[in-house]
Amino acid sequence: MSTKVAIVTGAARGIGRGIALRLADDGYDLIVNDLDTTETLNLIGGVIAEVLEKGRRAMRVLGDVSEEATVASLVNTAVQQYGRLDVMVANAGVAPFKPALQTTVEEFDRTFQINVRGTFLCYKYAVQQFIEQGEGGRIIGASSAAGKEGNASLSVYSATKFAIRGLTQSFAKEYGAHKITVNAYAPGVIDTPAMRAMGEAMGSMDIFNKIMAEKTAVGYNGSTDDVASLVSFLVSKEAHFITGQTISVDGGWQLS
Repeated sequence: MSTKVAIVTGAARGIGRGIALRLADDGYDLIVNDLDTTETLNLIGGVIAEVLEKGRRAMRVLGDVSEEATVASLVNTAVQQYGRLDVMVANAGVAPFKPALQTTVEEFDRTFQINVRGTFLCYKYAVQQFIEQGEGGRIIGASSAAGKEGNASLSVYSATKFAIRGLTQSFAKEYGAHKITVNAYAPGVIDTPAMRAMGEAMGSMDIFNKIMAEKTAVGYNGSTDDVASLVSFLVSKEAHFITGQTISVDGGWQLS
């Protein structure tokens, strides 16, 4: 049996995929999750193949993280197949890019279901397993630069990412005594399919990249590897004294 096991939700593409592959490099066996669609099935298959090439084990559990049964199955599969759980990365989320007045109630509810309820369920089921094991654990959530400062045409998404910061702080305080740390990452502009779609929606990805890069202190935008590197540290033993934090990965776009 592996001594290190991680779950990564929303792992088919973008930041989730980058985190899953980095954790495999770090020696973790993986349970990877995303929605149950034909496209996602193919993408997840590619992630699993890359993990196996790195000499680690990987299994997929497809489904919507806003559904409690999906999250319960993620944790149960990790324990049944690998014997334990050490890390939960609640990365799955959606980012509707739309002005507030054009956002429907259905879109509002769906965004909160996936981003907030899904994160809550991942945190809850991971904590339950960590307490049962009695050895602590690491939980990482996905906030955003939009979870530290509201952005135009991202009002609902921004609200969910603020909520994830609150969940992260509260879980950290409630369960720190069990040697469980709970942190989140807050990416700025990262090169992902979702970010590229947002750029195209604004008219031009090249112009969008240029405008956003000029807002950073370093003068360029980030990659999924930048977020994965932070997660790699936060789940390490060296990060045991860091909890309740939402850490920006934005090249100095926001300084707070």
